Parts: sequence; C-alpha cells; structure tokens
Amino acid sequence: MKDLVSNQIVRYLEARAVEHIFGLCGHTNIALLAALEKSESISFVNVRHEQIAAHAADGYARVTQRAAVVLTHLGPGMTNAATGVANAALDSIPMVVIAGDVPSHYFGKHPHQEINLHADAAQYEIYRPFVKRAWRVDQPHLVAEVLDKAFTLAESGRPGPVLVDVPMDVFSAEVDTALFDKVLSNTRALVKPSLDEDVAERIVKNLLAANRPVLYVGGGIVGGDAAAELEEFAELLSLPVAHSLMGKGALRDDSPLVLGMTGFWGTAFVNETTRTADWILALGTRFAEADSSSWYAEYTFDIPATKLMQIDIDPAELGRNYPLEIGAIADIKAALTVLLRVARRLAPAGVDRPELLAKIAADRADQRSRNTEAQASDAWPMRPERILSETREVLPADAIITTDVGWNKNGVGQQFDILTPGTFLTPGGFATMGFGAPAAVGAKIARPDRVVVSLVGDGGFGQNPAVLATAREKNVAAVWVVMNNNAFGTIAGLEKAAFDTTYGTVFGTDGDPMYTDFAAIAEAYGVTGIKVSSAAEFKPALERAIADGGPVVIDVSMVNVPTPTAGHWNIMDIYSPGASLEHVATD
Repeated sequence: MKDLVSNQIVRYLEARAVEHIFGLCGHTNIALLAALEKSESISFVNVRHEQIAAHAADGYARVTQRAAVVLTHLGPGMTNAATGVANAALDSIPMVVIAGDVPSHYFGKHPHQEINLHADAAQYEIYRPFVKRAWRVDQPHLVAEVLDKAFTLAESGRPGPVLVDVPMDVFSAEVDTALFDKVLSNTRALVKPSLDEDVAERIVKNLLAANRPVLYVGGGIVGGDAAAELEEFAELLSLPVAHSLMGKGALRDDSPLVLGMTGFWGTAFVNETTRTADWILALGTRFAEADSSSWYAEYTFDIPATKLMQIDIDPAELGRNYPLEIGAIADIKAALTVLLRVARRLAPAGVDRPELLAKIAADRADQRSRNTEAQASDAWPMRPERILSETREVLPADAIITTDVGWNKNGVGQQFDILTPGTFLTPGGFATMGFGAPAAVGAKIARPDRVVVSLVGDGGFGQNPAVLATAREKNVAAVWVVMNNNAFGTIAGLEKAAFDTTYGTVFGTDGDPMYTDFAAIAEAYGVTGIKVSSAAEFKPALERAIADGGPVVIDVSMVNVPTPTAGHWNIMDIYSPGASLEHVATD
C-alpha cells in the first residue's frame, strides 16, 4: 500500500502519542502541515518566530519528560530556531526538530532561501555543533527508519535535540506504508544502564566513613525522574544536598538537608560546605563554570583535596573538570535505586547528623533575616526580593516557574523555594535571554492543571513578545511577571563595577528613558495586561492574574540592584584584576 510521506509521518507521530507540535510554516513544510490538519490527536502550536517554537517545545519537554517536536522551515526558519535548539542541547532536553529543505532535484542550484555558500545541500550541517545527530533524508524510503532513530536517540543516554531535515519533494512523495508499520512495532523506550552492586557498595562505604560528606546534584536528577530516590537516599544517610542551578528543586527547598545552590550565585555557607567536604558524590551534574566559581579551588570545590565520586549517563562528563576517585556511567534513577538498596543493607538504622542539620537551619534563618528588610520594603520601583517573596506566598507548592536570565534566574536560584521537583525551568547551560516567556507556554500546554508563572526581565520578555499571540490563540493561561528595570540589569551592574559605566546596557537616553509598558503591549495582543504602580499593588495583581483563567502580563518596575554573590567568576580577573566588587547597583 502506498501513501504520502507526510501522511505517514503524522501516523508515526500519533503512534508515539505526540500531542503537540511547535512551529512555523514555510513553503518547504506546508505538505506536512496539511497532513497535520487531518490528525485528531495532534495540535499544531503556531508561533510568530521560530525561537519561540523551540523554547516553548523545550518547556513542554521539561514538564512531560518526553521528546518535544519542532517543525520549521529551511534557511531563516532553521537559523531562527537554532538558539532555542542549542539551549535545549546544553540543558539535555529531548527534542526532535523536523525541518523542510529545498527540493532534492534542485541541490546545487541555490534555490530560494537555501544556505549553500560553503557547500551544496548542506543546510542541515548548521545544527551539527549542538544536536546529537543531524540527518538529511533524501529518499522517501528512509524517512520511517530515520524518524524512529531520531526519537530513540533524543530520549536515550544524555537526552538532547536531533534534526531530521527533509527536502520538500520527499514530504510529498509516495512511500510503502509497510516501512512505517515496521518501525511502529519497535520499542518506544530502551532499558537504561544501572550501577554495579560492588561499585554502589564502595560509594556508600565512602560516604559512611566520611566526616563531611556532601551530595552534589544537577539537572540530571530532575530530567532522570530521580527526585524521589534522591530524597530517600539523602534522608536515610542524613547527607546534605548542594545543587547546581539546574539541580534546584531536585530535593525540595524546605527539606532540612538542602544546603542550596553553589558557585558564583551561591551563598558563602554553601560554598564553604562544599569546599571543605572530605567526600562528594556528584549526581547528574556537569560542574559548570558558574556553579563551580570558574573552578577556582578557594571558592566552591577544592578537588582533589576533597575526594570526588561522580555518576552520570554521559561518559564525557565524568572527570571532565575534576579528577575522580570513582566514576560510573549509569542512569541516575537506576543508580540511586541500587545505592539506596545498598545503604539500607549497610546502615539499616540510618544515620543521624543533628549538628549538621542545626547548622543548615541556622544558615537558612540567617539568609532569610538578611532579606527581611528588602522583602518588606515599600520602595518604588520595587525591590526584587519583595517580588520573589510575594510570588512564592501566592503560588501553590506545585506551581511551575520559568525564568529568563538576570535577577529572575539568579535570585530565584538563591532565594526562592522550589517545593515540588521539576517545577523550576531555567536556561542553565546556554543562559539564553528570551527562554522564559515561551517556555511558560510550553509548560502550561503540558500541564494545563498547574499554575504557570514566568519570572522574566524586560530585556528577556522584549526578545519575544510575539509569544502573546500564541498564548491568545491557544488560550494558554500562563502569567508573565515582567521585572522591569529598563536595562539588561545584570550586565549593567557588571559593567558599572568593572568600568564605571552602563553604556549599551541601559535602555533609552537621559532625555528619553524609553520605559516600555508591557501591559499595554499585552493588551495590543488581546491579552490581559496589568501595570503595577506601587509595591502594595503587586501581590493582589498576581492573585488576580492567576484567578483570571487566561494569559496575563504583569509589568512591575524594579530597582536594579545586584544579586548577592559569594563565589567568583573569573571574568572579573580579566576586567578588574584584584577588585573585590563583582556587580554593583546602577540606580
């Protein structure tokens, strides 16, 4: 039996239980769009810019923990989406990008919108540095096999995006449906590698013998659905848990064992605890620069003086930045299951560390007391600490938070409690400005039953305001809190500290500060906009927005003060050698 490739691709996606495809049309992919219209189970989420599609798909994949699908066009469509796809890659988010390409019989002729200045028929290669695999499928009979490989690769090992690039004539060609029947009988998930029992015993014995053990966890815990196993293991052995930015919420922040975030934006207590640990077990983390204070031994991690054990699904991450005592390739959930079984055998009564718990509690109280004045301040523009504090007060424990970059990311990582694992979505590896607003759309589509709030700066929200068109079209009831300081605030504070200027980082001019009214922009898109004019108005506005039942933008003016830092970022050694300031206020 013969059928169009486009129809069979839709049949395959339906069989994989794909419910949403994020994308934008182009002359190379409309055959697939026409086939999608006939689907009773797949909805196309139409966007106004391909970066929005990729970020929204990223947010969707983080919440569902399954590969999201992006549909894009050749040339500018692919390059527009590239930032979002690269962001997903660096945060290990599974994604399948399907891109239209020029007709195969026009390869080498430079048809409309083709990128071929270096090589003919090579546009798919622009994704090669950041996707797990890039395929160009030139023959109809190969589509089924490649598509099946693409989903398997995106979701296995260290998850990440893949690209399936399809010439437009292949979408419209006929193919034997038996080829799709064959791959549809394939397994949907691979069995993942676990941890050897003997290795697990060595790890647990080292932790039990340690005087100052620490668990250091990253985004692999959340992405690997291992939060419950982590909590049980940490509680059994009373192990303090420090985390990277991406690992925030792997263990709920109100747990008495949570130390907090390490690195540049971490606190002095957390950094000192990890720096002076005698043994660290690292789980699903890359030891990224910001989390490790640029790997300077005097700030966050002093390895090998501290002995390190590391478990990760990606062998390239084992020992990348620090030497190991034990390195193990394993799925984090499976590994923690074995570690927990061994720990119950070796320490059936568990371990008590009352002095440690008291120190953690005291530091937590101290940190809160430091923020009390700012959280209660009636100052206008608002203090960011009050915005975060009142947001936490209003939101339910299982609300999903998306952030962008700046105070909304660094402040949330440091000061905002995540109470349900997997509810903190942030651009960690790429630190992409423009992620937070579209990611909220994907997260809300994935979990319409959850409250979804995007904490974004005006710089970040200004990157992709057209996300509101998609939110209105799909009635995505997310709430965007635009923390508006009329600047690229974090960089402004950095430039002010290093060079005593904010040139190019603050918006407008002395004569025209150009404050943008994002509430008015929302109204122009047909979305509810709320312009907050005093600190007292913010909390009621957020409560009203959540109850609204539709998309809402809250514009709140915020003073540009730096997020407190206790770690180190070595760019300061370049800009201002020997200086003690990292960032300063610009207002």
